Amino acid sequence: MKIIIVDQKHGETRSLVLKGWARVALSVCLLGIPVILGYYGYHFSALRNADFYKDEASQAWMEDLKSQRADVDQIRQDTLAQLEALTLRMANLQARILRLDALGQRLTEITELDDGEFDFTQTPAIGGPETADQEELKVPDFIQALDNLTREIEDKQQQLELLDSLMADQQIQTASFLSGRPVDRGWISSPFGRRIDPFTGNLAWHQGIDFATGRTGVDVKAVASGVVTFAEEKQGYGMMVKVNHGNGYETLYAHDEKLLVKPGDIIKKGQIIALSGNSGRSTGPHVHFEVHKNGRVVDPSSYVHRTSR
Repeated sequence: MKIIIVDQKHGETRSLVLKGWARVALSVCLLGIPVILGYYGYHFSALRNADFYKDEASQAWMEDLKSQRADVDQIRQDTLAQLEALTLRMANLQARILRLDALGQRLTEITELDDGEFDFTQTPAIGGPETADQEELKVPDFIQALDNLTREIEDKQQQLELLDSLMADQQIQTASFLSGRPVDRGWISSPFGRRIDPFTGNLAWHQGIDFATGRTGVDVKAVASGVVTFAEEKQGYGMMVKVNHGNGYETLYAHDEKLLVKPGDIIKKGQIIALSGNSGRSTGPHVHFEVHKNGRVVDPSSYVHRTSR
């Protein structure tokens, strides 16, 4: 093998002849160096590509995990919001049920059915044998049942409130209905109308009914519910109570020994408001009873003999 070396500066050439092992070594160097460089270059490039793909897969996996975590957080927030909404609905239903229990208890007392049959303070008595075909209540079924219960409670509440209003009005009308006598016992010693005045002997107008009690201290009862408008001594009447029953009606109870109410008191039908006596212009223990309608004195006898509602 001959190698020619050219000197560029001086233009001279030299020849170098390689024989034997020198020629073989040079051939190996010229051919082996590119092969070695190509081999290591290939592996270096493959290693870089592997690291690149590895980093890209890891980054994609992290992004996917982050997205899943955000979805889980959103689901948790939605679940908590739904639970809070269900809790509010349950609280609202519980408050409505308590109101219905109060209305039911009130109606029970009004209708005098408080013998235990309609006890709204106790859990309703229910029961029955256990069956095999039982299913768990799923969330959609539970929400549907809650909606049905809400509508049922609203309907029951409207019905009970209407019934309570009607019965309350009826009770008020019954309580304010004038009927009966102001004393349980006693005879009518002087009726309503013209009579001989016991003190002067002249003909005079008597604007009430006198119930002789025979003694002082007999219970004097209101013939209807109302509000006490007068409770003190008045000339001629002695110790006197006056009650306003509404609808233009007033009653008056005079010649009492002791008054048991005061102005402004709300009284019930049959409540004891005074004790009979002999105060004022009186000849003996009795109760002077008057009825006023729209400011005019009327005959109390029609109310005394009236049948209670």
